[in-house]
Amino acid sequence: MIFPNKKTPIWIILSIDSILLILSILLSYYIRFEFIFNQIKIEILEKYFHQTIIYLFLKAIFFVFFKVYQGIIRHTSIQDVKKIFYAIFLVTVSGFTVNMLLFLFGKPYFLPFSILIIDFLISIFLILGFRFMIKIFYIEIYQKSSDKKEKENIIIYGAGVSGLITKRTIDKDINSNFKIVGFIDDSIKLKNTRLQGVKIYHSRELKTLIKKHNIKTIIIAIQNPDYENKNNIIEICVSNSIKILTVPSSKKWINGDFSTSQIKNINIEDLLGRNPIYLNPEKINNEVSGKIILVTGAAGSIGSGIVKQLANYNPLKTILLDQAESPLYELEQELTQSFQNFNFEIVIGDVSNQIRMEKLFDHFNPKLVFHAAAYKHVPLMEDNPSEAVYTNILGTKNLVDLSIKFKIEKFVLISTDKAVNPTNVMGASKRIAEIYAQSSTNETTKFITARFGNVLGSNGSVIPLFKRQIEQGGPITITDKRVTRFFMTIPEACQLVLEAGAMGNGGEIFVFDMGKPIKIEDLAKKMIQLSGLEEGKDIEIKITGLRPGEKLYEELLSKEENTIPTHHPKILKAKVRNNDSNLKIDIQTLIKLFDSQNNIEIVKLMKKIVPEYISNNSEYVMLDK
Repeated sequence: MIFPNKKTPIWIILSIDSILLILSILLSYYIRFEFIFNQIKIEILEKYFHQTIIYLFLKAIFFVFFKVYQGIIRHTSIQDVKKIFYAIFLVTVSGFTVNMLLFLFGKPYFLPFSILIIDFLISIFLILGFRFMIKIFYIEIYQKSSDKKEKENIIIYGAGVSGLITKRTIDKDINSNFKIVGFIDDSIKLKNTRLQGVKIYHSRELKTLIKKHNIKTIIIAIQNPDYENKNNIIEICVSNSIKILTVPSSKKWINGDFSTSQIKNINIEDLLGRNPIYLNPEKINNEVSGKIILVTGAAGSIGSGIVKQLANYNPLKTILLDQAESPLYELEQELTQSFQNFNFEIVIGDVSNQIRMEKLFDHFNPKLVFHAAAYKHVPLMEDNPSEAVYTNILGTKNLVDLSIKFKIEKFVLISTDKAVNPTNVMGASKRIAEIYAQSSTNETTKFITARFGNVLGSNGSVIPLFKRQIEQGGPITITDKRVTRFFMTIPEACQLVLEAGAMGNGGEIFVFDMGKPIKIEDLAKKMIQLSGLEEGKDIEIKITGLRPGEKLYEELLSKEENTIPTHHPKILKAKVRNNDSNLKIDIQTLIKLFDSQNNIEIVKLMKKIVPEYISNNSEYVMLDK
């Protein structure tokens, strides 16, 4: 049959279309002969019999060429209508063209012009009429019968193109359990209008609609939302236990098509995201385009994010350095698929290995370095200070020294908010790396530091941990109810790194606007609610106590620093104190202490280099006394 859920076989559609096209040409003659067939008119019909057969065959060719038969009849769309129109129009134009050529050579017409015109109109009417008749029948009989089943009332947030496509997709899916009772939109101009028969409300009316229609689910269908408005909607939904679904970006639609299976639960990253940032692409392009670039820690969250951002600015070649073999392989596969014109090379190596790094610099001769390789986990480095020194400090020193030797143009060090008034070994090691890089700026090589907080979705982020704990049924573990953290998305952080690198003149520490700090406990509760669970009933939150070296609150500037605004509203320049010229000697001594593996002596010297380093909840607190 033509209207059930299964797609009608192509041969049936072709057969019906063929019958309709034959009927169309016969009706054309009948109308042209003024609804009367006499002997003379029958002779005329016989005269054009063979031409008529050829013309029908030509129609079939055009229908096959435009794949008119491929559309699902019960879901006939504007695209299907266009295909039908083009096929019939072009075959009619072909008939006209043949007639004109025959006329120029004094030959009889292929077919009368009147027949061609009448046939064009009747063909359009019959072919489209048949399809829309089936579509109407399907909607009236099958879809309305399915509507009698108990369905869940939902609201679509966004009455634009994406919202319209979402509605059509849900309507077409006979297995969908959704009944759309309205749209909400931020535009006051759309209030009380209708979109395909469904009323549009202003987003401020959401609370009323939830109560009036017993709404249990809302679908966010805006491709580029204002995050403040979106977050207000989400807050209302979370507080009313409304399930939140979201429509993916059109770039993620499968082969350009969108289906209800792609409507997913909203991610906490979407909730914590902010309005998109605006960069100076011309400045970044001038800095990056046509150059060989080295990215260390390229397989990590930030490193890989920087690599993907660089792919948009046509570098001559990008060297992807990391010691993590499997993540590098996965990144290679992703880049090959997503950025086909991106010239890159994978290098496996350890930044702490000076011989390996010198060989790399000598072979590739990069002009820009983005140094993201580092150990970042606070508790692990608290237990292994020598490794923090070896990788975070020696690794940075190796790259800084080689950058000077090989006359690198710019070196961008990726740092962390934990380097500010550090309370742990990891933060102190990153601060020492900052000091070494800052003090190395010269006329040839500019050293720039980019400092920011936690990154959403990164390997070390608390969010993946919470997700795993929720999937396992809990409990969700947090260290302290008072703990707050800054958060930024990976793309946002990496874009700002490129912008800071382009604007830097050497010796600066650029601090990113991280927005408002977020309580980790609130984050955990929101993730529980977005998962459709109830805290204390379905899953519990467990307090485990601060880990060694962990802070309650992160900072982006130390007490002796203040900020200077830059041309970019989300990038500030830290005005930092001058470093003691003897610090480089102390750093050399610190690196040599690696061989002793004496953690106490290592941390003691770190505290001398970074006087503001005061340990917290750590065995090294005794060194502060």
